[in-house]
Amino acid sequence: MKHLLILLSFLFCANVWAQKDLDQLLKKYNNNGVPYISVEELAMPKTNAIILDSREFEEYEISHLENAIYVGYSDFDIKKIDELISDKNTPIVVYCSLGIRSETIGEKIKDAGYTNVRNLYGGIFEWKNKEFIIIDSNNKATEKVHAFSKSWSKWLKNGEKIYSTKDKK
Repeated sequence: MKHLLILLSFLFCANVWAQKDLDQLLKKYNNNGVPYISVEELAMPKTNAIILDSREFEEYEISHLENAIYVGYSDFDIKKIDELISDKNTPIVVYCSLGIRSETIGEKIKDAGYTNVRNLYGGIFEWKNKEFIIIDSNNKATEKVHAFSKSWSKWLKNGEKIYSTKDKK
């Protein structure tokens, strides 16, 4: 029993430390220009938002959140959003690998007059870390996640890390 309590305490502390580290990372790169939404909140059935993937197309092809629409990062064009979403009050959730690039895209969307934009806290990495389903380009559940780079991949704890489409097969 004592060993079980020690193990449970360790697992709880490890989760708290990981969350604190992610908080610090996001504070380092983000300015909170776009409020966060947690993966748990986004996964709830009542969350009726348009989900936008702000990663590069290669990343999106390997896996993405179900029903996510690719809008890109380096080739992002606000005109695509305007064509896609006419109601500026529509709930929108933007995500990337961790929530850094998606804040930049979310700010551009907000600057265009959209009022209900959220940034997915921890991005697709946190989504997969919490064991939610992601899908591939054939709409099939997958364990593969584009890990962006070797240095950023440390934040992805669950799933198979992929670094290029050559690794996809």
